Amino acid sequence: MDFAFSEEQNMLREQARSFLADKLSPERVAEIAASEEGWDKNVFRQIAELGWTGLSVPEEAGGAGMGFLDEAVVFEELGRGLFPGPYFSTIALALPLLQAGDDTISAIVSGERTATLAWAEPSGPLVLSDVSRTTAKAERSNGDWTLTGEKTLVPDASIVDVILVVAAASDGLGVWAVDRGDAEPVEHSTMDRTRRLGSITLAGAPGRLIVEPGAADAALVATRLRALSAVSLEAVGIAQKALDLSIAHVTERKQFDKPIGTYQAVSHQVADMYMDLEIARSLAYWAAWCVDTSDDQAPVAVAAAKSAAGEAAVLACERAIQVHGGIGFTWEHVLHLFYKRAQWIAAFEGSSANQRADIADTLLGL
Repeated sequence: MDFAFSEEQNMLREQARSFLADKLSPERVAEIAASEEGWDKNVFRQIAELGWTGLSVPEEAGGAGMGFLDEAVVFEELGRGLFPGPYFSTIALALPLLQAGDDTISAIVSGERTATLAWAEPSGPLVLSDVSRTTAKAERSNGDWTLTGEKTLVPDASIVDVILVVAAASDGLGVWAVDRGDAEPVEHSTMDRTRRLGSITLAGAPGRLIVEPGAADAALVATRLRALSAVSLEAVGIAQKALDLSIAHVTERKQFDKPIGTYQAVSHQVADMYMDLEIARSLAYWAAWCVDTSDDQAPVAVAAAKSAAGEAAVLACERAIQVHGGIGFTWEHVLHLFYKRAQWIAAFEGSSANQRADIADTLLGL
């Protein structure tokens, strides 16, 4: 069996890497991160024109009719390029919940609209695996739905157009679409300014039903698997970029007329980065395949990938900062931005220890 990416997927990778290098240099990413907007709408529209927002959308809905493995290539390259914008929130979190025929899908594919998912609450669930504790309420009157409650840690809450809200109705958990203006988003002060979090307050906000009450549990489980796989792939891209920067530096930087990479104290750091990266990459690709094929091993695969890739990205950035010496600790160098995104990924849906506990529970049948 051939486990390599197809020729078309490799071409997609080359396109993504070239585009991101051209449009989002490290200096430009730093500029966007420091801006009030937090993203470049023009660049986002361009990636929609390239078809990245509709890779897994059926052709009859305006998409490319491809699969998650094709999106996996893009997620990895977006991590490597440290893409600042609501791609993850829109494509990994919101898009899978939208039903066939929903007008929002075509608007997402065209790049006209962006979306996110709100599930965490200040005193309720913080992770998707715990949404049964949701306290936000959805009530129906004369055929219209209204939502009440608070949501926190909402990715890109202040910049997307539509927020999909997990709430409880009389028949169980459901998902409703709320326009950003009706959600009163407030942006959090967070470490990673390339992927921002916010809170929303719903006080009788009008909502459009997306997932029927009582049917959201299964849909959110599938969304969680997809999201964990996506962030694992991003983490692989981040670790790869940290390794690339380190190799370039230790090759060019000299001490005592020799490249510093020839010294064991430096070369061992780089070798450890490479080893952790390749393990993480293998697990991330396995998880992406499991999600793409709806394999029964998907829960274990994504937990293993998230655990390994999240740690690999954080350690790769830390080691890269060390081998860069003084320049690696400066605000002017791009490494601190990658390190902050790596920390964001490592914390998403629980730490590596949490993921390993999930694996243990599954293997032991607990």
